[in-house]
Amino acid sequence: MLVYLRLLKESFSFALNALRNNKLRTFLSLLGVTVGIFSIIAVLAAVDSLDKTITSQLSSLDSNTMYVANMSFGPTDVPRWQRETFDEVSYNEYKSIKSSVSEAEHVALQLFVKRENIRYESELVSSVNTVVVSHEFIDIQVMEFEKGRFYNESESNSGKAVVVIGSEIAKSLFGELEPIGKKVRLYGQKFTVIGVVKKEGSGLFGDSNDVSIFLPANYVRNRYGDNNPYMKYIVIVKPKKDADIEGLKAEVVQVMRNKRGLKPDEMDTFFISVISGLQDLIDTIIGSLNIIGWVISGFSLLVGGFGIANIMFVSVKERTNLIGIQKSLGAKNKFILFQFLFEAVILAVVGGVVGLFLVWIGTIIGNSFTEDFEFVLSPYNMALGFFISSIIGLISGVVPALRASRLDPVEAIRTGM
Repeated sequence: MLVYLRLLKESFSFALNALRNNKLRTFLSLLGVTVGIFSIIAVLAAVDSLDKTITSQLSSLDSNTMYVANMSFGPTDVPRWQRETFDEVSYNEYKSIKSSVSEAEHVALQLFVKRENIRYESELVSSVNTVVVSHEFIDIQVMEFEKGRFYNESESNSGKAVVVIGSEIAKSLFGELEPIGKKVRLYGQKFTVIGVVKKEGSGLFGDSNDVSIFLPANYVRNRYGDNNPYMKYIVIVKPKKDADIEGLKAEVVQVMRNKRGLKPDEMDTFFISVISGLQDLIDTIIGSLNIIGWVISGFSLLVGGFGIANIMFVSVKERTNLIGIQKSLGAKNKFILFQFLFEAVILAVVGGVVGLFLVWIGTIIGNSFTEDFEFVLSPYNMALGFFISSIIGLISGVVPALRASRLDPVEAIRTGM
């Protein structure tokens, strides 16, 4: 063990000498490893950060939550022209699902409408993300409140002019004033602010709750009717705990087909999208991004490997005389082999460390510019960077190390003189 520790120490010393005595050559040779490790770990760190953020945002929803609409939220085999002929989901269909589907814990109605301006006295916030939903929405998507509450069933069913606003909207309209109970103007009418959603940060799937307002669906229905071409209806279904998801889906399909009077041989004229399917799609995209990162970085690592091999071939040539002396004094081939292998690994790890350092600097800079999206350099990715650089050094140093270990001591001393 002591012999190998001494061997490692000597190899480290030789590697430092290579870095010190041939700075430009070593820099150019290690640049490939540095760029390769930087590329791979940067991509992995960015994808991990994206995955973490997406998972965090989807965590407020049950993964089996279903969305019933005349459009699909994922890939579909139904051609676009045919999808465009499907009727919008209606309020009556929402009521039927709510009353008939036994495996559903909560069923909510959401209307997609155009953005609105919201005003308080002289303060105006333009083009606000307007979320028009029934009261069950709060039971499906977890929301925390900074102040106040969400509207209740009575307020929702009657279409009362109440509004829940995001933290950024509250700040823009009221500043330091107490927002609860204040009257704001929407749709040419005064609405009472009854709740302020707790700040949550930016969203990856559109506007976050911070810059959104929430209105009772029946207010908009009462004002514009159910046949307005500028509104899109979606029914959100949250299953009961331990519910049979396929059974629930079959129930929803049957209710929808009955309401639409579809014959057995006719296709569904609606789609049921499940959150878990969206998560699977996201996982596929993230996996593809990882593969692309590995492929692109692989070219840099290949160049870096050749650079390390070049350094080691030059090192063998420069130390031919020393190798001959070591062998004449009884050094075994294995000793010489490990000496050069350790040196190659150490050089590659130095390049890898520089690459990791650059990624770390990048995460700090990235986090300083993005308040709501956190870039993370995990210990796993750091360990992976060390491992990859070590493997590159090991592979690149094999041929030079074998050549050095097989030198004839007499010829090596003569050649080196």
